[in-house]
Amino acid sequence: MAAPAPAPAPAPAPAPVPAAAPLREATPDAALQLLSLLQREARLIDFTQENLAGYADADIGAAARVVHEGCSKVLREHFTIEPVRGEAEGSRLTMDEGFDAASVRLTGNVVGKPPFKGTLSHRGWRATNVRLPKLAEAHDAKILAPAEVEL
Repeated sequence: MAAPAPAPAPAPAPAPVPAAAPLREATPDAALQLLSLLQREARLIDFTQENLAGYADADIGAAARVVHEGCSKVLREHFTIEPVRGEAEGSRLTMDEGFDAASVRLTGNVVGKPPFKGTLSHRGWRATNVRLPKLAEAHDAKILAPAEVEL
């Protein structure tokens, strides 16, 4: 009598699927507070809500200068902002395996696996410190700029 055939090897267990990282709920108050500061110092909302079609380029440029100055003031007063990369734009870089994809975005013909060689087209920005003013408990952050009534 013939010996019984060996039992087939068990199928390998499927690789575990990594759990999705939990998402944090973004509270709107800090974003609304920043918008309020940009409106107060730079009239940013006024500028972006205005229909510029009827204005000359010189008038728009003069207004943009005021907006730029005010926005710069808000950023300097409330944030410490530094470049993500220290190299000069135009520098050649090699992005090795394991590079921080949250701080470096690859563009162009991205195929294959690291290392990737390319040219730094933008250094990126990161906030290293945020100094937003504290809000009173009853403050309505949705009011970006109160209406003004001249008497």
